[in-house]
Amino acid sequence: MRIITRTVLILSFVSLFADVASEMLYPIIPVYLKEIGFSVLWIGILEGFVNFAAGISKGYFGKLSDEKGSRLPFVKLGYFLSAISKPLIGFFTAALWIFFVRTLDRLGKGVRVAAKDALISQEATKETKARVFGFNRSLDTAGATIGPAIALVFLLYYPGEYKTLFYIAFIPGIISVLFLFLLKEKKQPASTLEKGNFFSFFRYWKIATPEYKKLVTGLLLFALFNSSDVFLLLKTKEVIGDDTIRILGTTFTSDTITIAAYVLYNLVWALGSYPLGALADKIGFKKLFLIGLLIFATVYAGFAFDPSITIIFLLFALYGIFSAATDGISKAWITNIAHNKNTATAVGFYTSCQSICTLGASTIAGFIWSNLGSSYTFIMTAAIAFFVMTYFFLSFRKN
Repeated sequence: MRIITRTVLILSFVSLFADVASEMLYPIIPVYLKEIGFSVLWIGILEGFVNFAAGISKGYFGKLSDEKGSRLPFVKLGYFLSAISKPLIGFFTAALWIFFVRTLDRLGKGVRVAAKDALISQEATKETKARVFGFNRSLDTAGATIGPAIALVFLLYYPGEYKTLFYIAFIPGIISVLFLFLLKEKKQPASTLEKGNFFSFFRYWKIATPEYKKLVTGLLLFALFNSSDVFLLLKTKEVIGDDTIRILGTTFTSDTITIAAYVLYNLVWALGSYPLGALADKIGFKKLFLIGLLIFATVYAGFAFDPSITIIFLLFALYGIFSAATDGISKAWITNIAHNKNTATAVGFYTSCQSICTLGASTIAGFIWSNLGSSYTFIMTAAIAFFVMTYFFLSFRKN
């Protein structure tokens, strides 16, 4: 049986180009926001708010996808909204405009994510699910490696020209949308949940399996204290300060060093996703997920103590292993225990609740950073990760 189908392959290339566009901007957005007057606290609130405002829609659009028995229209619209948001961020610097454009970008993800994951899930068996999600994540993250690399090279030659990058990012974004027109789909059976209002997807909890409830509870507990990766980038910039590195005649500033570390993180994530997905299919999801959480706690503890530039790069590499060991695997785990007619609703329910938690996590992290210092932010997060590890170990002893 072919594990990577044509649909999975095309969706993975869609993810690749979309992430080239998104991740080209991701490491420079916090730097750009600080440059136009945003404080660390306001950056935390912004990131939390836009992920919440757009993320809460994931459940609604996931349930709507199940009701319609269709995935592709939601995937196409979602990627299109994200693509057009890229150049818009450079038009104005007003706070309200920045909030609007960032929300538009995240709304695109909210529209597409549950439908896309359900479409991928349909292309796999329970025995190959982690590998299929891992493959998609590997190309997705390859785009997340290429994007920052483009930004790094561009800023080496044109320091501070952030707005130009916003316009360049539109190109791979729209290419990702064009790839989707190569796909066709068969309508799936309609959702078993009744139609309802925007928040009716929360009713899925009533019919969810006990295993789904235990899994999502643990994942959301972790999400409640796992703040945006923006804080890792800000910490890197804080530690480096005015230091520079000169390699082969090229001077790397704090901006370019930060982006280079982020490129390494995504490269490790991309390379590790498929083999770790295959390992999860073999040894079980729980074991690999626990290893990932242990690595996460180690990384955050390391960032708490003002690491050297060398250690920062090592920590970002480890962080890539954590992401490869948990991201695609958590989606595979969820879709394996979800009801077949409500797969997108199950994914949407979790990702919507995750966005609510992200709002709290990023706001809390920004508040602690602003009032107590960055070290306390990372120590607290590392401690919570150990607590979540204990929960998973005790709750899934048979896995």
